[in-house]
Amino acid sequence: MQVWRHTLETAPSLGPSVVTLGIFDGVHVGHKALLEDAGARARARGVRAAVVTFDPHPSVVVAPQHRPKLLMTLAQRLAAFERTGMDLAWVIPFSRPFSELSPDAFLSGLYRALAPLELHVGTAFRFGNGRRGDLATLRAWGAGTGCEIHGHALRAADGGSLSSTRIREALDQGAAEEVEALLGHPYALSGVVVEGDRRGRHLGFPTANLAWEQEQLPANGVYVTSVRGSHIQGERLGVTNVGDKPTFEGLKLTVETFIPDFEGDLYGAHLEVGFLHRLRPERRFDGIDALRAQITEDVCRGKAWWEDQAGQRPRE
Repeated sequence: MQVWRHTLETAPSLGPSVVTLGIFDGVHVGHKALLEDAGARARARGVRAAVVTFDPHPSVVVAPQHRPKLLMTLAQRLAAFERTGMDLAWVIPFSRPFSELSPDAFLSGLYRALAPLELHVGTAFRFGNGRRGDLATLRAWGAGTGCEIHGHALRAADGGSLSSTRIREALDQGAAEEVEALLGHPYALSGVVVEGDRRGRHLGFPTANLAWEQEQLPANGVYVTSVRGSHIQGERLGVTNVGDKPTFEGLKLTVETFIPDFEGDLYGAHLEVGFLHRLRPERRFDGIDALRAQITEDVCRGKAWWEDQAGQRPRE
């Protein structure tokens, strides 16, 4: 997949394309369906499939006080776009001058670069100064340029809303299974394993302390997780604690994963930790022995959950 990092003014002219527009944070099941449909339409027409997105998130520029915690890094979004069959990802730098463009000015720049034959967006998509551009704006513009406009209603399997906002809210509640249903895969944190305070090792449960790359964390608590990484073959069971370790009066938020029956040095490894099921909230214990007993129980329950799900979840 080709990646552009151009403004409207500096973008080259690519020629006819089928285009999608959006932030696509999380690339949830609705986003995937939209992108895959656009890709299929592009192949049927014999033209490129292009996704146009923005970085940083528009709220960083226009409403930083309402800036959401992002579910994905830009690199992860680009990888997800490629998996859905996009030929080109155009990442437009979102700046104050860009935010002040009228809907017509934005569409004129888009047309010069990509000459879209079709444009696919979610029905809630808004663009241009003051978010004045919407699906009706696009349809009026499409009627004048000959571009077919396709609005996709993004709905979850339960009939409710399907949005990055709903996913963030579910993560804030620790609802790992709901998040997986909305994303089409477990929510994952990725990053490099760094040295922690080694308390897990002293308790008999050495953990991998993750320097995570994403902004949004699941609610504090203990989770059954799947672990993949550069020092691990296939997928392994993990029991992951997200929180500040109140038993030790911790002041720093950490994401620490114990991998049962794993032996090896993970410092410097790049791991992806997928959140499958919340075992319990994080809480304070009255001493080391009580904490060690609870961790032993967490690991036993995590193993039981993992084994129960073994035939129902894809494994490598």
